[in-house]
Amino acid sequence: MKKQQVMLAILLTAGAVLVSGCVLAAVGAGAAGTVAYVKGDLEVIEAKSIDAVHGATTKALTELELSIVQDNKDAMSAMVVARDSQDKKITVKLAAVSEASTEISIRVGTFGDETKSTMIYNKIKENLK
Repeated sequence: MKKQQVMLAILLTAGAVLVSGCVLAAVGAGAAGTVAYVKGDLEVIEAKSIDAVHGATTKALTELELSIVQDNKDAMSAMVVARDSQDKKITVKLAAVSEASTEISIRVGTFGDETKSTMIYNKIKENLK
């Protein structure tokens, strides 16, 4: 599993180099792997099951007082859509990478908002502990 995370981090970094004009920022994120902000999406792999990440996501959005307007989930993926007080759309997509790891993609608004995406991710991570 650790090899998969390392390979994904390498692939994300290589992809970032190839589309250099599209990468806004990439920062390390400890044990979770690499957090990358690419084309308006905050992307990260968490070493937790999709069920755990989905539960943490809905709880985080509720705690941040965001209105959940759509919540679809199956065994391999999930998508949670919420709206903030300015009616800005927030989309959190989850994809199972393995039974014990999940890819998270967060987009705020049409073009993305790195600060708000990071706040949402930090709240999700807090709820995974």
